[in-house]
Amino acid sequence: MLAKDLITDEVPPLKTSDTGLMAINWMDEFKVSHLPIVNNHEYLGLISDTDILDLNITDDELGKNKLSLIRPFVFENQHVYEVIKMISNMKLTVLPVLDENQHYAGLIPLTALLQQFATLAATREPGGIIILEMNLHDYSLSQIAQIIEGNDGKILSCYLNALADSTKIEVTLKINKEDISGILQTFERYNYTVKASFHQSEFSDDMKNRFDSFMNYINI
Repeated sequence: MLAKDLITDEVPPLKTSDTGLMAINWMDEFKVSHLPIVNNHEYLGLISDTDILDLNITDDELGKNKLSLIRPFVFENQHVYEVIKMISNMKLTVLPVLDENQHYAGLIPLTALLQQFATLAATREPGGIIILEMNLHDYSLSQIAQIIEGNDGKILSCYLNALADSTKIEVTLKINKEDISGILQTFERYNYTVKASFHQSEFSDDMKNRFDSFMNYINI
């Protein structure tokens, strides 16, 4: 999945001739805290609701004020993981996308990214969840996959979480089987520490409901 696949035309960019009040109204309408300023396909930077309110420029045209704009962006062919990293690190609600000529191609709102993350993590697919805890140097995805596939299962998603002040990590696995008892027994037989496990009825439906509720909340 590339950045260009996540672009939406539902959120328009601002122009320097637009007023601060228009920017605030659009941010409120589209439930974002940032909007790009674009003139003739040239991306000038992102402005936030805080910028407008702090500078008290609600009644002025944006271009008539000296703005210190941040200019984050990704190119169309960058991977979704790069999009996630930049939005997370900079705490953005939208991320502009540029083409190979550095012309503005559109933007990716946080809501679209959350929807895509749900797909990447296979949260809506039926199955079970297993959380393993181990030392980082003991981690071997090939061995983990061999155990799961030896029990007629497949890994739908896998992600790692480093534990604070420790050399240990958590490995969260989404498996395509609802009955994961055989997989759990094999992990224990190979001396893996199973920190937690969840069957479909205990986890997937609840996660889907929580995600849907969260998406409904941020789209209010």
